[in-house]
Amino acid sequence: IAAGLGIAAEDLQTYLENHISWAYSLDDLPLFYCDDLEMMKELEKKKGGFCTVDEENGIVYDSWGLGHYQGENGVFICYGPLIDDPEKREKARPYMPEHLREVIDMPLPEAVKAYTIPDPLREGNTDLYKKALADNTDHMMVIPSGYSGIFERTYETVGFENFMVYLYEYPDELYELMEKMTDWKIKLAKEKKRLGFKIFHHGDDLGTQRGPFFSPHIFETMILPHIKRLFAEVKKLDMYIVMHSCGDIIQYIPSLIDAGLDGLEPVQPCMDFRKLKQEFGQDLVLWGGINTQALPRMTPQQVVDMVRDTVSVLGKGGKHIIAPSQELLNDVPLENVIAIVKTIREMREMAI
Repeated sequence: IAAGLGIAAEDLQTYLENHISWAYSLDDLPLFYCDDLEMMKELEKKKGGFCTVDEENGIVYDSWGLGHYQGENGVFICYGPLIDDPEKREKARPYMPEHLREVIDMPLPEAVKAYTIPDPLREGNTDLYKKALADNTDHMMVIPSGYSGIFERTYETVGFENFMVYLYEYPDELYELMEKMTDWKIKLAKEKKRLGFKIFHHGDDLGTQRGPFFSPHIFETMILPHIKRLFAEVKKLDMYIVMHSCGDIIQYIPSLIDAGLDGLEPVQPCMDFRKLKQEFGQDLVLWGGINTQALPRMTPQQVVDMVRDTVSVLGKGGKHIIAPSQELLNDVPLENVIAIVKTIREMREMAI
């Protein structure tokens, strides 16, 4: 991108007028960097059981026992320790954290009770948090990643299709497993506050392109209670709450605001931007909007027009962080990325 703009790489953040930086725990690294084999091997050596690498099959297993498939240019979790799949289980067994090697053989009710989550405060896990704060305090708002949330981590552990079935077959067990995930989030939130972070980030994809995953009843009885408990604890810490959720979740937004939500990312075009801004723009910072799904097939001029239209709707009156609606993948032409950046710069200058 820097080369395409004709600037030095070290000047890119200044050119973008970016003031947001992300920080990760060591527990987060397999989720985002599993393709970096060298990094994963170094992580594997660290005390704390942050990952194990199955190089032959191209899978990195994290401290939760989740298998991350390499080479997907994104996130692809191919194994969960409570998925009842004998073939995958035997392949994964040598790479499982030691405390999970017996759990993976248990029936679901027993497995849920025996399943233990990694300690977020174990040695080394927050080292990158501290480094990010030290490096960026003067000029960046550093946000500690909260991706892979309560619902997500639970369905990754049992399998997505299984999760949807277990909502009806094993609701108590699923609820208990989500409580454990929530406890982990709360414990880490307190440490984030102690370290000096001002924003708490939580990631749970609650929607599809056509609407939410859950009926109102399931959402209110199985999903929302955990989010409310987490957000209530975070608000006691006097932190802003930004939540990541893909999909059309307009139906859930009033409940999330009531729970304490301050910002929503990413805002995706599957939601009605005008309705979002009109109904929730006073309560929420809306983050995103640039249609990444259309970018691979657009001309640069179409990109310019789309960015201008997005900013004019979501940015009216402020409380909008302009950004893509998802990360930009390798199929987006560089000239379209350049068109996004230059158009945002021009619109900011016009606003000033």
